[in-house]
Amino acid sequence: MERGAWIKVGKYFGTDGVRGKANEFLTPELVYRLGRAGAQIIAEKHAQPTMLIGRDTRVSGESLENALVAGILATGANVIKLGVVPTPAVAYLVKNTDAAAGVMISASHNPYYDNGIKFFDERGMKLADEVEAAIEALLDAGDVATVAGDAAGTVETDLVDEINVATASADRVIDSDGLIQRYTDFLESSVESRLDGLRVVMDTANGAAYELAPRVFRDLGAEVIVINNEPNGFNINERCGSTHLEGLIDKVLAEKADLGFAYDGDADRLLAVAGSGEVIDGDQLLYICGKDLARHGKLNKQTIVCTVMSNLGFHRSLEEIGIATSQTRVGDRYVLEEMVANGYNLGGEQSGHLIFLDCNTTGDGILSSLKLAEVVVLRGESLETLAGEMRKYPQLLENLRINDRAKFYNNNEIDAAIVEANKHLGPDGRVLVRLSGTEPLLRVMVEGVDREQIELVLKELIEKIKAAL
Repeated sequence: MERGAWIKVGKYFGTDGVRGKANEFLTPELVYRLGRAGAQIIAEKHAQPTMLIGRDTRVSGESLENALVAGILATGANVIKLGVVPTPAVAYLVKNTDAAAGVMISASHNPYYDNGIKFFDERGMKLADEVEAAIEALLDAGDVATVAGDAAGTVETDLVDEINVATASADRVIDSDGLIQRYTDFLESSVESRLDGLRVVMDTANGAAYELAPRVFRDLGAEVIVINNEPNGFNINERCGSTHLEGLIDKVLAEKADLGFAYDGDADRLLAVAGSGEVIDGDQLLYICGKDLARHGKLNKQTIVCTVMSNLGFHRSLEEIGIATSQTRVGDRYVLEEMVANGYNLGGEQSGHLIFLDCNTTGDGILSSLKLAEVVVLRGESLETLAGEMRKYPQLLENLRINDRAKFYNNNEIDAAIVEANKHLGPDGRVLVRLSGTEPLLRVMVEGVDREQIELVLKELIEKIKAAL
């Protein structure tokens, strides 16, 4: 029985930072306190730290950024504001400068009215659970130290001296434009082949990748048609991007493109569309890229890290070509932890977070699309053909809104319903019921060989869970 009752949920931090409705749960006051508490915890390891801050295109982004900056500066730490950037840009730049930490203001694929605060440590990795717990404790204790006068931190955005970020001061700092160019250069150098002749449609979700993703692909020679690249603060993820692929499918077919890419609001995930209009999910992307790495002797330990959501066909198709899988709980942070702990260099989620650990320390949608495009170009085959090499079992997912998580834990009726559903499916199917770490949802997934059977099992299971809740 697979039951996701182990989901990480703190008082403030979920599986992907602190997230909620802007100005309702995630108020400027809370964000100010988060900045103060986070900077104080980080200062325990770094004297007068410098922190990088990025944000996506949400209307609440600038006000929350101002509150966050105020909190950080009040502790004596310095800030470099990157402006609108993808989440993976923050992770990459923290790791590859002397910055002590980074913060991304984003709610990823959520609607515009949500927002979130996501911290990265000096390695470009999300904070460990115990560090997040320490920040939460400091938030509640309210005894964050502040400084005054010339001890307060400074904000840097436009000075140009090429020095280490850790030595930032009012007259010596790497400017934010230079940092963004550094990330752009990294992306373009992450592939060995140009993309001349490749016709690509790109859906940037009116989010953080709206300028950068098209520019990188055009620099490498691809012909790029872009949709949903006019952010206005309210249209991020609105019927577009990686959670709404209909528009991208239509555009790929209309433009007779080779393939299409869909990012989410902060561009840390990728889903793709083949020239035929077929949707290619994260499992298939991992399969394609993992198989290619293995062919070139570059897949560490012949293993790909995935989560419990990955399709059974994904596992069995990889087994047939000699590639093992290592499963984690849902959440790219747990995928990364497994990769780092065991020396793996490729992992990800069905939802489109792909981590190429030799390149970056978090899911990176633009990087993933470059890696995929390179395989398509070098193999000389369509994306549909490459994806078709992986078997895919029918898999249905339904989300139930749940306002009281306590009703899910230790619920004997739900446990019994899951056991019964698994009996119906037999060895070639499974049920996974888990709490979302980012939204007030219970996710119910049923998978098996026969679609009609899993539709029936899902319907019956949903009815029993609703009754039990």
